[in-house]
Amino acid sequence: MIDPTMTERSRPRPGGTYYSKGGTNGGDFKHKESKPPLFNFKEKAPDYQMSASLKSEIWKLNLVHIVLWLLVAAQVTVSNLNLVPHETVSMPFQWEYPYLLSLLPLLTSCLSLPSSNISYLVISMISSGLFSMAPLMYGCMEMFPVAQQLYRHGNAYRFIFGFSAVTVMYLVMVVAVQVHAWQLYYSKKLLDAWFDATQEKKKK
Repeated sequence: MIDPTMTERSRPRPGGTYYSKGGTNGGDFKHKESKPPLFNFKEKAPDYQMSASLKSEIWKLNLVHIVLWLLVAAQVTVSNLNLVPHETVSMPFQWEYPYLLSLLPLLTSCLSLPSSNISYLVISMISSGLFSMAPLMYGCMEMFPVAQQLYRHGNAYRFIFGFSAVTVMYLVMVVAVQVHAWQLYYSKKLLDAWFDATQEKKKK
């Protein structure tokens, strides 16, 4: 009588299968593992990381810009509406009025970041030069004679809660110049990154 198991063993067995080694060695699935990935995320990751990092820095600077703008707006509002005596909060310098328009580049910058809008970012950079940096440069020249008189003779005629108004506003100006300069710097780098990404998409 023929043993069926011996007949089964005598048949030829293809290599790399369950029958040849008592189990699969993965040879049947190598062709599946060799397929290239649909998307190469490793090449894209650095660009997204740089864009996210630049956006984060601009958001921080925008928050400081909001605080500076609120301080200037508060002095202009309180002084012009006579909410407190002018001996407590003096009348604002002339440069402070056009500086209030720096709200425009601030808003366009905030609008450009979530959607990566190049047009809004360009408008923000141009208007920042006109409504942020230009008033500060004018203010530096406007307040210089007052600061010089305070330094030489110790005479102060304008005060903000007991402090010399020119000293307080010069401190605000020093911070504002640095904030707006870094805003322009990071915005330019972000604009270049977005432009390069757009050019790569067009080539594809």
